[in-house]
Amino acid sequence: MTTTSARKTAAWAAAVLLLLAACTGGSDAAAPTPTPTRVAPGSSGTVDLDDRTFTLDVPSGYDADEPAPLVVSLHGYSEVGASTATYLGLRDQSEEKGYLLAYPEGLVDRAGKQYWNATPACCSFDGADPDDDGFVTRVIETVQAQYAVDPKRVFVIGHSNGAFMALRMACHHPDLIAAAVSVAGANDADPSACAPGRPVSVLQVQADTDEVIRYEGGSVGPGAPYPGAEQTVADWRAIDECDASPTLGTADYDSTLPGPETVTSSWSCSHGTEVGLWTIVGGAHGPTWSDAFAPDVTAWMLAHGREA
Repeated sequence: MTTTSARKTAAWAAAVLLLLAACTGGSDAAAPTPTPTRVAPGSSGTVDLDDRTFTLDVPSGYDADEPAPLVVSLHGYSEVGASTATYLGLRDQSEEKGYLLAYPEGLVDRAGKQYWNATPACCSFDGADPDDDGFVTRVIETVQAQYAVDPKRVFVIGHSNGAFMALRMACHHPDLIAAAVSVAGANDADPSACAPGRPVSVLQVQADTDEVIRYEGGSVGPGAPYPGAEQTVADWRAIDECDASPTLGTADYDSTLPGPETVTSSWSCSHGTEVGLWTIVGGAHGPTWSDAFAPDVTAWMLAHGREA
């Protein structure tokens, strides 16, 4: 081989090696998977997860040797995580009752509003189909990986669009979710979309004169129809194999209405689960909560951990 040919061959080989290094990154160039931000007890912090974020509140009494409950709060359409978590009283109760509180952010639609792709009814009005189910699942798994979380006490709660999303999570992830609270949300209108395979405790909270998500069912803008509050509860009573007759009571959960204005119904169900309906008589889509609501709704969740 001539000197010129040898030089050309060597140059070609070097170029191939550079190209391979660029494609594979090389063993030394592989970037480690970043560790999500860790939030210290008694504080709140934003956690980056893929190309999205969630906020985590860690109560000051958190002890890594004592697994804590985890509550995931899901905001309504056009809201943000902190506003809904505060509106429902979850942040104060997190510190008082010692549960971890995660509140993730939905994506932004063309109208500039944050939303969840929960069901055909609500609320991906642009027709986009993001995997919000997978994102909320990753939020739960990320917290579980970094903190001592009691796997039998993982709960989801949401308002409006977030309530639709909370029920979807209960339908699809009974292995993760012990109980779900829907405040002015609904199941998917297609019963086949909710077949969890094991009981999940569910509480539906809604005003019977809700002007946005109607108590009797309806549709939101261009969205598909959704079932009413009583039908949603009936669906879950069938899934959870509940007793026929409920336990009835009253409560004062809306401070703007003469109380006790809320009719409470609860059904005992299989495997220690419960289905409940709190009907705010004469209330609105966004009630002005009394001082009793947040303690009672969080106590309901914490009392409905999974048996196994």
